[in-house]
Amino acid sequence: MPGATDALSARLIEAHGYEAVYIGSYATAASRYGKPDTGLLSLEQLVAHAKSIVDAVRIPVIADAEAFDDAVPAFESAGVAAIHIEDHTGAGKHTDQPQTLYPAELAAERIRAAVAARTNPDFLIVARSDAFWVHRDLDDCIARLQRYAAAGADMVFPTLAGPRELAEVRRRIGKPVMIVNNAEDQHEGAAIVLYYAFSVAHHFAALERALSARKLAADTTALEHFLIRGQGHDSSND
Repeated sequence: MPGATDALSARLIEAHGYEAVYIGSYATAASRYGKPDTGLLSLEQLVAHAKSIVDAVRIPVIADAEAFDDAVPAFESAGVAAIHIEDHTGAGKHTDQPQTLYPAELAAERIRAAVAARTNPDFLIVARSDAFWVHRDLDDCIARLQRYAAAGADMVFPTLAGPRELAEVRRRIGKPVMIVNNAEDQHEGAAIVLYYAFSVAHHFAALERALSARKLAADTTALEHFLIRGQGHDSSND
């Protein structure tokens, strides 16, 4: 599932036959606000951007709800089909500051509350654990995801899981698994693979190349004009 940056990229993803589209906090922060993905966005900002994508396509939209309480009614009302809720506290996220997680039971209770808040039975709640990413502790990650599954999550999401971790999560948890695409590009057994930065990476890399080429062309033209004038062109007649 490719990640979108905005409504237009979501429509292109749909046009190419993908069955669903993803919008994450990384793409939202970068494309809509020009900010890093360090927990700076509010729930209202995430929902507003997700709604702009929902309104542009007919395929389901999965959104990143980070660790916000009251995320379910907000995203449900926006027409989103599914959200993932994480156990990362958000403090210092994606920075060199210490990363912290909610206590496992508290995180499970938050999943339980999200499930209870759901009014649309087709709205999917995905429980994400950052334990393997933050601490490289697969056992803790799986134990957390087992709690979240028992709390009613429809799917589990072990951040940074590679092929080995994915296989172990599937062996020990009887729920479908969502993952982010890994470096090995091996995703056998995953229900959903998020290419979360697909559009933002390709879009802005292409724009950067185009702008650089345009600037080079403009500089070259200016230099040519300067050289011509330096060879006897009378600029007073311009």
